[in-house]
Amino acid sequence: MIIKEIELPGIGKKFEVETRDKDKIVIVLHDDGRREMYHCDQEDEDEYLANITLTDSEARQIAAILGGIIYKPKALETIEVAFDDLIIEWFKVAKQAAAVNRSIGELDIRQSYGVTIIAIIKKNHQKLLNPGPETLIEEGDTLVVSGERETLKKLIADLLEKGDSR
Repeated sequence: MIIKEIELPGIGKKFEVETRDKDKIVIVLHDDGRREMYHCDQEDEDEYLANITLTDSEARQIAAILGGIIYKPKALETIEVAFDDLIIEWFKVAKQAAAVNRSIGELDIRQSYGVTIIAIIKKNHQKLLNPGPETLIEEGDTLVVSGERETLKKLIADLLEKGDSR
């Protein structure tokens, strides 16, 4: 996939995305929060086959769906998405992990590891988006975490994998 980023002074930013199959999508992020998306004709890039305008909130909800935060295909045990140095990873908490039955705040994850828990998917499939420091981590929870690769590895090794470091 090829992504071109173009500054639009006084408007925002424009992203031109070309997929592996040569589909082209243009996304304009306006400074006021609106997003416009255009699907271009492969034969004529100046001809749009479809377009949509989204509010900031709508765009974020769709991004969560596309990014797999709302639903992760069952075939993927763990998944990783990378944006330069930022990694978003899904990780299932092991049975005897040090984090089991402890809160996010008690573990001080953000300060100690420089990692943010974006969401928790509980064993009963309940989704907790942007969980607070009082949120309890339980065995079998799937954590959606973001941070740099090395800090994520350390968090996983220290708190989420099987171990008895409590």
